[in-house]
Amino acid sequence: MALPHGTSDALSGRLVTDAGIIDDGVLRWDGSRITQAGPSDGNHAGSRLPDDHLILPGLIDLHCHGAGGGDFTSGSAADIEAAAAHLHRSGSTTILASTCAAPLDELEAAFARLADAAEAGLVAGIHAEGPFLSKERNGAHDPAFLLLPTQEDVARLVTAGRGRLASMTYAPELPGSDVLVYELVMHGVIPSIGHTDSSTEETAAALDLINEELASTGFAGFSGRPTATHLFNAMPGIHHRSPGPVPLLLQRARAGEIAVELIADNVHLHAETVRMAFTIAGCENICLVSDSTSAAGRTSGSYRLGRSEVSVIGGSAVLTATGALAGGAGSLLDVLRCTVQAGVGLADAVRSATAVPAGVLGLADEVGSLRSGLRADALVVTEDLELKGVLRNGTWIRPLGV
Repeated sequence: MALPHGTSDALSGRLVTDAGIIDDGVLRWDGSRITQAGPSDGNHAGSRLPDDHLILPGLIDLHCHGAGGGDFTSGSAADIEAAAAHLHRSGSTTILASTCAAPLDELEAAFARLADAAEAGLVAGIHAEGPFLSKERNGAHDPAFLLLPTQEDVARLVTAGRGRLASMTYAPELPGSDVLVYELVMHGVIPSIGHTDSSTEETAAALDLINEELASTGFAGFSGRPTATHLFNAMPGIHHRSPGPVPLLLQRARAGEIAVELIADNVHLHAETVRMAFTIAGCENICLVSDSTSAAGRTSGSYRLGRSEVSVIGGSAVLTATGALAGGAGSLLDVLRCTVQAGVGLADAVRSATAVPAGVLGLADEVGSLRSGLRADALVVTEDLELKGVLRNGTWIRPLGV
């Protein structure tokens, strides 16, 4: 069956909703808002999709550094626009623009460009991955630009974000990290534990402090739930006598105290590790992320991650100089597909790529679900999660049948 052309304001077919998969459903929207999402009651409105297609909520990526050749840290305003457009067309209709470690003045300039992009509706906000990270667990971040947190430096970055800084990754074992938490929470910025060499005890103390501060301030603007940046990656592995942060973070996620990111792309994590995380933490406490770089969507060539050069080798983004993993080379939809292939149920995997990150951002009443009143963001995919259409804000930015 041929796909209908993507101009209708209604679709009939199989919907993936908060309540599960509706085999005979209808999605309607008026302008930028959903007006109906549920069983069709025999009223097959608008374009009827083939039986092997699904309608998903637009995906929400809390961690992406760029795409399509554009880098969010070093790129111009035009580069940022191009990267955001590429991610939107790839199915991530809501994104946080992630920066990497760089000199503070360069980060301030990047935050200014990204704040402009947020005000234009291209990104939902800024995620700062550093510069307050562990040099022992720096990953692709240049250790020359990693700093110990001070109130002055954190305040500089918060100010540069013009209210658009949504989250910041930091290593809780660093001296000054308590001051960082106070400063972030006071300004409504989500603390995210990551790129850390911390022990179980240090991680527990940090999470307790974060939650105490969130509770005492009311955490205006966001959900009040912290996150863990790409769990397992750039942190100590689990050892039976020195478990490190991972088991603690999984247990605290299960209790609903934190949401953990997973780059479930078959490169950063093994499928068995992904299944284990979903089993322990539960889909409602996991945010699937792409960690995409400017190399995402490219099969070869050299690209930028801040000041560093990144190459695509064998489908992976790596630092050209060292061959170390340097973020993702695919989209969040690619991560979703790998997660389902790992054995996670489709509805659970979709929830971790939509409703859970929407809740972290405090946007559950705006995006993340197919529900009346929410923004009309939706994907049309095959059963194999091959992308066929993208609706963003009520407009087909990747039309059906084209």
